[in-house]
Amino acid sequence: MTAEGDRPEAGVDPLVAIARRAIETYVRDGIVIEPEAVTGTGPRQAGVFVSLHGPDGSLRGCIGTMQPTRSSVEEEIVSNAISAGTRDPRFYRLAETELEGLDVSVDVLGAPEEVAGPEDLDPKEYGIVVQARDGRQAVLLPDLPGVDTVEDQVRITCRKGGIDPDRDPYRLFRFRVERHH
Repeated sequence: MTAEGDRPEAGVDPLVAIARRAIETYVRDGIVIEPEAVTGTGPRQAGVFVSLHGPDGSLRGCIGTMQPTRSSVEEEIVSNAISAGTRDPRFYRLAETELEGLDVSVDVLGAPEEVAGPEDLDPKEYGIVVQARDGRQAVLLPDLPGVDTVEDQVRITCRKGGIDPDRDPYRLFRFRVERHH
């Protein structure tokens, strides 16, 4: 970051810079930043996932929204970045000592579309939502390490949502992401 703290260094993705600054400022000072608008980065409102990985590549937090809940994509990033670092129920709150080696990525989601079946999916190209009739659902982002087949993608997503793919009727949705590293 520059001395002003609002503009990323050359070569740093501006959406990732917002997420990183939001996490660092919140973890260090307990302050929620007001992000500046970033031009030329896609939709002004969108669902966003922020993923955090430790220096060894292990997942350290991931929180997102399928649909926008804030007035801008930048505000969506700030909210989800803070949540990924402090409210992901799978992990303890991020410590200030972890900030230096933290890898941050931001996925801006396209609109989900229902598909007829697994033949319309590709785990490298599309994220998926599996939605059971009773409202249970789960989301899996695209192009994740270890998720190489559609069968893997559906099985993992069903497991995340507590959905038994052999017993529970469900619907499949796919979506594209714009990934920022």
